[in-house]
Amino acid sequence: MADIFDEVEEDLRRARFEQFWKKYWPVVVAVAAVIVIGVGGWRFYEWRQDQQSAAAGGRFEAALRLSRTNSAEAEAQFAAIAADAPSGYRILARLRQATEIGSRDKAAGAQAFDAVAADPAVGALFQDIARIRAGYLLVDSAPPAEIASRVEQLTGAGLPFRHSARELMALAAMRAGDKAGAEKWVQAIQADPETPQGLRGRAELIATVMAGK
Repeated sequence: MADIFDEVEEDLRRARFEQFWKKYWPVVVAVAAVIVIGVGGWRFYEWRQDQQSAAAGGRFEAALRLSRTNSAEAEAQFAAIAADAPSGYRILARLRQATEIGSRDKAAGAQAFDAVAADPAVGALFQDIARIRAGYLLVDSAPPAEIASRVEQLTGAGLPFRHSARELMALAAMRAGDKAGAEKWVQAIQADPETPQGLRGRAELIATVMAGK
């Protein structure tokens, strides 16, 4: 008897499935097609992004090599990469383009870095890098207040670029003859146990120079 009931139950399930399929097969086929097309489209998009990134990487490396011998041409190539490469290489190219500009015109290079620093789309890390790079270009010519406007916000404990920012503040104070200001930033550099050894040595040199004034 159990076998009979099992067969009846199986027949009922088969009948319900056939009814469901007759009623909804177009929907099932359409959903399956959408899934297949969607997965295929995403895979193509990923492949296309990989191809574009690889191409941009090759162009970026070629521009880096060129920068050793022809800064003007490298600058043009970095500008082209910044215009049409995937976002990561666009940002790197903008920074390198600003570096090339700064090698011939420090003020213009600082303006290029300032443009990156003012662009929230590049992300906080690259904005801070741009602020530091602009500071190094201008530290020999700009007043301390201008250097501070770019980098003082980066000097706080635990911030990733605090060491460079503190050095810039110390250099700006030294150049302006601000003994107290230079001493303040030298002490901040020396008090930080994570200060790189090379920077620590440069801070001692600043302190020595200021002690003679």
